Order: sequence, then structure tokens, then C-alpha cells
Amino acid sequence: MSDTLTIADRTFTSRLFVGTGKYPSHPVMAQCHAASGAEVVTVAVRRVDLSDKSGTSLMDYIAPSLFILPNTAACYTAADAIRTARLGREAGLSNWVKLEVIGDEVTLLPDNEALIEATRVLVKEGFVVLPYTTDDPVACRKLEDAGAAAVMPLGAPIGSGLGIQNQNNISIIKEFARVPVVVDAGVGTASDVAIAMELGADAVLLNTAIAAAGQPVLMAEAMKHAVAAGRLAFLAGRMPKRRYGSASSPLTGTIHAASRA
Repeated sequence: MSDTLTIADRTFTSRLFVGTGKYPSHPVMAQCHAASGAEVVTVAVRRVDLSDKSGTSLMDYIAPSLFILPNTAACYTAADAIRTARLGREAGLSNWVKLEVIGDEVTLLPDNEALIEATRVLVKEGFVVLPYTTDDPVACRKLEDAGAAAVMPLGAPIGSGLGIQNQNNISIIKEFARVPVVVDAGVGTASDVAIAMELGADAVLLNTAIAAAGQPVLMAEAMKHAVAAGRLAFLAGRMPKRRYGSASSPLTGTIHAASRA
């Protein structure tokens, strides 16, 4: 079965997006990327040094086959995020951007008002904008109206590993979205990823859940399978939930040994 994901002008076969931060080393990061099966990897523009020709920089360990999604991590104003996105494009990274405008240093929750403002500006400048936002259906709708190519609601605060905290909101966002929905941030393990996909998310973006795992490469492979399993379950359609038990082997219409005796 062909089940691809299309965002703007690109089509992907993997629905798992991964990051590049917090890994024990660049070689381990590269192994995790390969094990995850991901096709998209996000990189903070501020971490990229394209003048580094040592052969040991972050960029040297990202496989050429991976699509690089620059992000505006650590930006706290719309102006700063816009400037950072422009720098990434001018440096030759991409006209795509995972747009982050952080509103609070403690929770790292997004500033949705500034995010919408920055999205409008960057879309007019030809960027393909994927904004990282709260799990707020209204904010997601406004970002769509501003021209976002996808919306990226959080599952929980960045790096928290708490999993999907508001499943109902993710379901509502997906129900009304006219663009792909990528759950971004907060997942801690494979079951969190499967839940996000079962709720209907088109993809999941994660980083710390792999990078901070006891065995990052093994966790990367687990995440690959979790995305696939969750997606298949969503497409299959789960059974209805019931308040009471229901026999899996119905007795109606069957002949029992006791009745034949």
C-alpha cells in the first residue's frame, strides 16, 4: 500500500521527522538517523557553521539523502525568528523552515501571537513554513489562514518526555486541518509516538526521546516501528470502546458440546 505524506511540493515515505541535538556524539546521531528511517532532519540555524571544513562538523554527519529542515530554535520574538529563517535560506540550507517563537524560558511554550505574525511575513517571502505551536485548535486554524504548509502542535513541552497530554485537542486539530498535522515535542517513548499517529497525526517530529535514551540507536528503530504501527491502526479504524465486556467468541448461533450430549 502506498501511503505517502505530501507537504507543499515534497512527498515523503517516512512519517517520522528527527532532530540533531543532545546526542552523545555526531557518529551516534548519524546511526540513529539511519535506524529511524526518517527522511527529514531538523537543524537549528544557529548551530550551523558552513565555514567549518574540518569534516567533523554537524553537517558532515547528516546523510546527503536526508532533507534538511532548518529551525529557528532559541528565538523569542517574531523579528528574531524571521531574521534567523532568512539567514538559513541565504546560507543555502532551504526555503523551508520549522518556525519556532518561544514565549517563555521556563516552559519553552510557543508565543502563538508572534508565531502567526512571523508566519505571515515568511510565507509572503516564499518560505514553506511549518510552525511549532501549542495544541490549540484555534491557533492552528489561524496559522493555516496565515499560509502555513503544515501545523506542528506540541504533545507536551519541549524535551519533557511527558507524552501526548491533550489527546482530544490533537484529534480536533486533525479533524479540521486543511494541511498536514505534525505532532512536535514532548514524546518520550515509542508508545507516545503510536498514540499520536493513532489520533490521526500525519507525522511526528522528535529528538530528545531518541538522543537521551539509554540506547539511542535502539530507540530510533523503536520509533520507526511505532510510527508505522500507529499509522496502520489509524487507517484500520479501532474497535468501539465499551463500558462492559463483550465476548470475543460469541455463543449465539453455535452448538455446544453440552447441548449435544
